[in-house]
Amino acid sequence: MGIGQRIAGWLRPVEQKADTVNLLPKVEDGALAAALGGGAGHAGEIVTAQSSMALSAVWACANLISGTISSLPFEVRRRGGNGVDGLADLHPLHSVIYDSPNFDQTALDFWDYLNLSIELWGNGYAQVERNGSRVVALYPIHPEAVTVRRLSSGALEYRWTRDGKAHVGADRDVLHIRGPGGDPLGGMSTLQFGRQAFSSALAADRAAAGMFKNGLRPSGVLKFDKWLTAEQRDLVEAKLPEKYLGAMNAGRPFIAEGGFDYQHISISPEDAQMIETRQFSVEEICRYFAVPPVMIGHAGASTAWPTSVEQQGLIFQKFTLRRRIKRIEQAVAKQLLSAAERAAGLSVRVNMEALLRGSSAERATYYQTMTQIGAMTINQVRGLEGMPPVAGGDVPRMQMQNVPITEAETNNGAQ
Repeated sequence: MGIGQRIAGWLRPVEQKADTVNLLPKVEDGALAAALGGGAGHAGEIVTAQSSMALSAVWACANLISGTISSLPFEVRRRGGNGVDGLADLHPLHSVIYDSPNFDQTALDFWDYLNLSIELWGNGYAQVERNGSRVVALYPIHPEAVTVRRLSSGALEYRWTRDGKAHVGADRDVLHIRGPGGDPLGGMSTLQFGRQAFSSALAADRAAAGMFKNGLRPSGVLKFDKWLTAEQRDLVEAKLPEKYLGAMNAGRPFIAEGGFDYQHISISPEDAQMIETRQFSVEEICRYFAVPPVMIGHAGASTAWPTSVEQQGLIFQKFTLRRRIKRIEQAVAKQLLSAAERAAGLSVRVNMEALLRGSSAERATYYQTMTQIGAMTINQVRGLEGMPPVAGGDVPRMQMQNVPITEAETNNGAQ
């Protein structure tokens, strides 16, 4: 059976209903896994989306990134005559990307699916449903079900399978968000480039699990100075486990006689868990996803990162999230807004200011600074906090203690 037939036979239909969309089908064939972006690593473990997500570090990193981005408001913005962007919530695309991309999914569900696809496979796909030029719905497509090629005309053609039915669409019919380092046909897959690190981590987990499966009990060698008779051998094998082995017999005095000697050869639980190897695997996986280890509950090397968790969070926002968010914004604007709409000042934005919602102190400091320099009004602050406007709250205000010294007497005289 050829690889194409095996792929066709393996790929599960991706339903339009959210509860049947499956990102993690099971693959146990190394060649097939390689064709789908994974494959067998040098450690002998087959790397697929399913096996990789069984690693807590991969699960935590991928979910942290996709979940954080998908939880942020995705808005359509319009540039006003004063050069300032304002919310264009009446634009048809706004409700699709901000609230409800399709009948079955919320915006968070939809974007979580696409962001997870990008993190693992390097590509996020969605079928675009239009009413004329208006985008009315987006349906996620499993990244492994899609093939992309460039036609002789220069246009891109997308082919995918859903419910056993083949679909063919042009670039107008598919939203395609490419991962890092991608060309027009697709981005680079983390599963493929991180195969060796993931395979090693899977092998370490399997070895540790094997130790625990075998009981992780201390073992040793019973040494006698001469050959035992059959009766003596039966007596040793029957009595020793009953009296001295097992947790309930821990600490019981051991009686050695008749040339008997016991040599302890057990390994410690720390060795059995291969702590250093598994810790290194976690840090390797974090490097592939550009996630500070502390963000997934791994302390890591204390000297490798700023000691403040807040500073590590800022690193995560600046160097991990920002690039990914910019990629999504530009792809959506280019593919779902027309050239005329973009020229008229329409754009899309993932509102990263929503990350401040988790810290009242940070929001208060930010608002205080912005109102004191006249950059925001009181009513703008109240609106962001979900409170009604107040009289006089639309007038910008600013502190006057830093006026030029030449104006000090004028201001005092006016008072």
